[in-house]
Amino acid sequence: MTSHEEGDMMKPAENKICCETVTYMGEAGEVHDGAGSRTEAPAEVSSLIDHLTLIHIEVESNDPGLHSQENQACCSRNVMRKQKHWEKIIAAKKSKRRQEKERRKARQCEDANAGTDRHQHSKKFLKALTKERLLGAKDAGPRLCIDLSMTDHMSKKEMSRLAAQIGRLYGSNKKAAKPFWLNLTGFVENSLLYDECLRMNDGFVHYLVESTEASFLDLFPLETIVYLTPDSDHVLEDIDPTKVYILGGLVDESVQKKVTYQKAKHNGLQTARLPIQEYMVKKVNVKNFHSEILAINQVFDILRTYRETQSWPEALKAGVSPGKGFVLPGEIIPENESSFT
Repeated sequence: MTSHEEGDMMKPAENKICCETVTYMGEAGEVHDGAGSRTEAPAEVSSLIDHLTLIHIEVESNDPGLHSQENQACCSRNVMRKQKHWEKIIAAKKSKRRQEKERRKARQCEDANAGTDRHQHSKKFLKALTKERLLGAKDAGPRLCIDLSMTDHMSKKEMSRLAAQIGRLYGSNKKAAKPFWLNLTGFVENSLLYDECLRMNDGFVHYLVESTEASFLDLFPLETIVYLTPDSDHVLEDIDPTKVYILGGLVDESVQKKVTYQKAKHNGLQTARLPIQEYMVKKVNVKNFHSEILAINQVFDILRTYRETQSWPEALKAGVSPGKGFVLPGEIIPENESSFT
């Protein structure tokens, strides 16, 4: 048999295969044949189709664009989270500034002098009025001198506290209806105390005070000087406008006793103490602590209040804090009542 004959015999077979009906599975369990007719698939086949349609195949994409979009979305979430955190911080700061502003307004209202409507005057006018009142005390009012010659007894921390007390004392004097004229003696420029005063007190160089490196002993007649010290045996009964009252600029955390008293006695000066023992009583406390040692700004608040009210009980109440262990007699709470407070 020739090759051509063999080829002819194979053709009918090929045609037969090609002409056979091809069936395939359609949707919803239908079977399609090659002619396009549809028949229902057996139940087993239909169940298999239902399972196959539930299979979800996730294909990991290597597309760089897709990863870039995911990174951008992640970065956007981080930016939004940081932005919300920053907005909370800004809102808290605004709230704090608003509260401080309200507190300042409240203090200004409390500090308004009787008969003077401060809200009707400009800041420039009020500043000029304060300056005039302070300068008037230089000629008419009593002098209050802060002796700053004892810095050798203090640490840097104690000098920082003293600088803060000087600032509070000056602020209290500015508000006083009857201010004192202030002197800072033994005050060395470019010293540690001087630098602390500049650092802690805004506008310190413009304070209306007299400051000098000289000692108060060289400035005032000895007979006019009264050194205020808690260790004195003499009680301060009144404030004499012809006298110069000396406060020892000493913050002593190590409690070196009688430093100011010994200095005053060494120079033959008159001394006096505030009438705490005469108008106040010791309050019972757990630590049994009672102290007549006050900061210079507390002593000044007592002197200022007494000049304005002529009442020692009211003056002592203004300057002696409850932590010192002294109270006015009328402020003592009986033990059987204190348990209900």
